Amino acid sequence: MKAITAANIKALYGRDFLTLLDYSPSDVEALLEYALTIKNDQKAYSDVLKGQSLGMIFENASTRTRVSFEVGMTQLGGHALFLSPRDMQIGRGEPVKDTANVLSRYVDAIMIRTNSHELVEELAEHAKVPVINALTDAYHPCQAVADALTIYEHKQNLQGLKLAYIGDGNNVSHSLLAIGAKLGMDVTIATPTGYEVDQTIFKRAEEAAKDTGSTLKQTNDPREAVKDADVIYTDVWASMGYEQEQSERLSQFAEYQVNSELTSLAKDDFIFLHCLPAHRGEEVSEEIIDGHHSVIYDQAENRLHAQKAILVALMTK
Repeated sequence: MKAITAANIKALYGRDFLTLLDYSPSDVEALLEYALTIKNDQKAYSDVLKGQSLGMIFENASTRTRVSFEVGMTQLGGHALFLSPRDMQIGRGEPVKDTANVLSRYVDAIMIRTNSHELVEELAEHAKVPVINALTDAYHPCQAVADALTIYEHKQNLQGLKLAYIGDGNNVSHSLLAIGAKLGMDVTIATPTGYEVDQTIFKRAEEAAKDTGSTLKQTNDPREAVKDADVIYTDVWASMGYEQEQSERLSQFAEYQVNSELTSLAKDDFIFLHCLPAHRGEEVSEEIIDGHHSVIYDQAENRLHAQKAILVALMTK
């Protein structure tokens, strides 16, 4: 990665963080480099958000997202407020426009984890402060920044690396396509037939990939995807909102488990990633997720550093 400049980071101030596809390659590089900088010198950033507050709206349960954002704000000298729909009027039918305008008078940024990407876009349209997408049905950009940070730390490079994602064509896979396209990684998504990624999002990512030379592919063959892969990634087969399909998906995804047989096709020094929580014995075997190729806890820790970089970049003049 190129060294960041003040101009790179300054360009991010006050912007929304809804999908990495809205950001240029230089924006994403700057954000990733900033995460490394903050991680390596945390004391230097201990009061950069002093006196600022982050409103955190959660429609879904969360471990890593809530803790990383809340701890991150504290470590940066700011304050985070946990807001659930059952405690807010938005959960009782208040228009998103009204919630956005009111919260903008109280807090310096809004983070939201919800099912509907359209709701986040509406919130950002009306809010007068930056809105951060902490997960929707379409994208998981904060996770992708942490993923890229983890890969870079273990591989010391991103350009030209092959990342194979095996499983459901969900929000995680969409954001991996986006960050791969922005940072020059080659990304192959392997899903069962009928569970492919959203084709509109794939085409947007393909267009973005033209600027960096990355190659994006889709396949229904997991063996093709992992062949010579530097990074292998999976997620649960039934994400939030699809729990009722769990039994059916267990059957449909049976051949997509990441195990020693499948990973034998990857490079000898491949690393394994999972955004967690994981269902051991389903999408990944215990020998892989708990084996020496696994970097899932480094990846989980990096949610904190990625989140801090996003918060500082968007909230600090």
